[in-house]
Amino acid sequence: MRLEDLDLIVDQLYQGSRFGNALDDPLPELLGVSRGGGFRYIGNRSSLGSLHLVALKTAFNDPDWPDHLDHETGLFTYYGDNKKPGRMLHDTPRGGNLILSHLFSGRHDTSVTEHFPAILLFGWTGEYRDVRFLGLAVPGSADLGPDDDLVAVWRTASTGERFQNYRAMFTVLDVNTVSRKWLSDIQQGNGAQSPHAPKAWRDWLHHRRYKPLAAPHSIEIRTRDQQLPAGKDGTTILNLVYSTFKDNPHAFEACAVELARLMMPAIREADLTRPWRDGGRDATGLYRIGSDLSAIDVEFALEAKCYDPSKGVGVKELSRLISRLRHRQFGILVTTSYLATQAYKELKEDGHPVVILCGADIARLLKQKIGGVQQVRKWLEPLSPSGS
Repeated sequence: MRLEDLDLIVDQLYQGSRFGNALDDPLPELLGVSRGGGFRYIGNRSSLGSLHLVALKTAFNDPDWPDHLDHETGLFTYYGDNKKPGRMLHDTPRGGNLILSHLFSGRHDTSVTEHFPAILLFGWTGEYRDVRFLGLAVPGSADLGPDDDLVAVWRTASTGERFQNYRAMFTVLDVNTVSRKWLSDIQQGNGAQSPHAPKAWRDWLHHRRYKPLAAPHSIEIRTRDQQLPAGKDGTTILNLVYSTFKDNPHAFEACAVELARLMMPAIREADLTRPWRDGGRDATGLYRIGSDLSAIDVEFALEAKCYDPSKGVGVKELSRLISRLRHRQFGILVTTSYLATQAYKELKEDGHPVVILCGADIARLLKQKIGGVQQVRKWLEPLSPSGS
């Protein structure tokens, strides 16, 4: 069938031609949008009311701007198109950041119920200009307020110039198929009124009710490969962390606490404890559940293991942490390596409340929250043995 006749199915591959140039792009034929760039749209970008459709495409390969889709929660992190200094935040050629501003302003305006553009997410497959459909998205999430869902973040270019770009959070809705009938209505400017609009999208439009496409992993025990970075960028970042602390692994404890905070922002406090004879180093702290006067604090114990990524953390090291957990405490194990299979198996089978923050998690967190290699290097400086 022709691309313009196809429905959009989550994780379905859509191929273009094979000329080796911009004509290979399947999105113009598939959606009726322009060629090239991460932002495509139908309508006029000058206002929310004149936009009918927004297509966001990412390659997931920019270390400085790490777009990310969390399949378990349905949350999609997307960075805007002001990626170099020399322009104002909204002054980009394709107007991508201006579009983001419109989308999130509309998200928080509850009077916007009669019109909103459909937001379609696509990922580059690495083959020619083929794309994979990632899902139908809406701005924000049920857990994010107006100060958190669209944030202007600062970056410093290699030339030393500072500039801003947007980090936007979207929710991928629990919609398996976007029908061609609805796409046709969208192209005519009738997306919100269409009888073919998915229910999850209509529920969000009229009630701001989020129903994410959450796909939890069926395998609870991660393999060695799953616990270590797969790409070059992630491996470089992890090796940078390891090399910074390998000659003084005790100094890694402060870094481990900060890494835990990146993953679990509700950590209120963490106190470093003395080094132990077996080379470990611990921290204890409080993790807040809830908010305001209804919140409670839960105690945790943290152990840091600065291991060569090729050396796994075994049963002995894990048992050491578990043995120190008191009633109603949970544990956090932070390692630049991975948890060995037997240790992981025993952890899951016995149901111990221990969060594992391994090499792949460290690389992912730092890419998402800090940036590329140079930004991570600067982030590590005050934590490194020479910087302390």
